[in-house]
Amino acid sequence: MDPIIALATPPLKSALALLRLSGEGVFDAVSKSLDMDLETFLKRKIQVGYLKHKGQIIDQVVCFIYVAPNSFTGEDSVEITCHGSMVIAKEILSHFYSLGIRQAERGEFSARAFYNGKLDLIEAEAVNDLINASTIESKNVAMLSLKGETSSLLYPVLKQIDEMLALIEVNIDYPEYTDIEEVNLSKIAKNCESLREDILSLIKEGNEGKIVREGIKVAIVGEPNVGKSSLLNALVEEEKAIVSSIPGTTRDIVEGDISVKGIPLHLLDTAGIRESKDYVENLGIERSRDAIKNADLVLLILDSNEEEKGSDLIELCEGKECIRVYNKADLLSEEKKKDGRIYISATNKDIGELKEAIYQKLGLSDKAFHAPSFSNARELALLEKIADSLFEAKNMCEANLTSDLISSCLQEARLYGNEIIGKEASLDLSEEIFSRFCVGK
Repeated sequence: MDPIIALATPPLKSALALLRLSGEGVFDAVSKSLDMDLETFLKRKIQVGYLKHKGQIIDQVVCFIYVAPNSFTGEDSVEITCHGSMVIAKEILSHFYSLGIRQAERGEFSARAFYNGKLDLIEAEAVNDLINASTIESKNVAMLSLKGETSSLLYPVLKQIDEMLALIEVNIDYPEYTDIEEVNLSKIAKNCESLREDILSLIKEGNEGKIVREGIKVAIVGEPNVGKSSLLNALVEEEKAIVSSIPGTTRDIVEGDISVKGIPLHLLDTAGIRESKDYVENLGIERSRDAIKNADLVLLILDSNEEEKGSDLIELCEGKECIRVYNKADLLSEEKKKDGRIYISATNKDIGELKEAIYQKLGLSDKAFHAPSFSNARELALLEKIADSLFEAKNMCEANLTSDLISSCLQEARLYGNEIIGKEASLDLSEEIFSRFCVGK
């Protein structure tokens, strides 16, 4: 493929910067720039030299040389480490542009690794998940996928589908043996049901893995002056939101991110919901209502000393995963706090009980943190389709429908399985996935 180049480190001043080149002709281009012949290398090699443009030294660099197919992309590749001035990095980029090497697109190095069979689609997506990991736990889940452990969960599924298709082929090839057909259809129906249960287990585990990897949206809601902004500040451990005794101070969504036992929480501090004639405040209140609708979990903050308030908000949160939190517990007696409710003091940052309640609400198993799982929306949606196809095939067997119809359902299930790992992925789908990656990866 045509040669590409990109800066693989952030475009900021640092001790060192790294540029990556891959594709046909990169050895020749780097050889000319370093006054040495990279084409003679038969395996991985490191070289130090002065990189020049038209005889003028740009910088002293270290070159890591990877001979195809033993590289990340499967192509001839070079990684150039230079000093971390962006003046130097940009000059090196301009130099190679002048030699006909183009700027890489987003995710193009990973895309080439996929197209050249170095990674399947699950492993390629895991590369991006690693880059975007915000907790050690989410990083660990992504690493399992990069190692191929998630993909290996699918191979037994595809094998069982192929075995069922083979049984159907017997029926098609020998239609005169009706007793064989009856036995085979009965067996296929049982296998479809068993395999579907396995797929549903993978979906359940995947949804848990998705929480570990991506986290959840948490909306902090309540009436004005119940301590929502104080709670956000206590959770993120900084003065993120303005705190005031004046009702209606928060008029827009204030966001913050934290981790509770390795789970990323995307916090949304909302405007206090009440009747108001203030136009701007009402805009904030409408955004609060939208935040409740879009949240995975709602923290409904109530004033411990004004229990009669909040009934309208309780109704607004119906149908949502919700935790009722009673703030200003520092003003209550210890005896009153023994009623089983969750009491906090946001001002005093006494929120340990709430963090534990949030974690328990997620209902995650220990396996979610340590086992491979199909944990992104694309993979989970395709697993759902496999389960639906198997259910349809089972019903067809029980209804004694023709073998070709049953075969069609199973072929469909296998197609969805191949799409998960990228064997049947369309070019448009692949390009859409890799467009989410950063340049240089």
